Amino acid sequence: GKHMELEQVMEQKSFVVVGDTLNEEKYAAKIKRAMLEHGYQVQCVGKELASLNDVTGEIDIVDLCIRADRGLELLRNCEKPFKSVVIQPGASSDELVQYLQDHRIPYIDGCLLVGLKLYRP
Repeated sequence: GKHMELEQVMEQKSFVVVGDTLNEEKYAAKIKRAMLEHGYQVQCVGKELASLNDVTGEIDIVDLCIRADRGLELLRNCEKPFKSVVIQPGASSDELVQYLQDHRIPYIDGCLLVGLKLYRP
């Protein structure tokens, strides 16, 4: 798949935030709130939905804000198509990146909060 830059990521509509979206202190919750405030469709896996397969409708972007081993497990079990993965700071591992490369899954290391600041002020 084609590499997607952060600017292109922010042009997508349907996002899945993977992580602890229920604890307001956590980055996942801050990202969820900010994305919703900017009018994006956001569904959440980790604390709200158990699996990416539980997400309704189409997925454009999977945003990983979760330990790399959990993120990898959720991606491995994902049967739904999506366009690209955003790996938040601290959510990456060599194993995760290797999996994405092996399966030709487009990904970027980035932060949606930075994306909002830069492209959706």
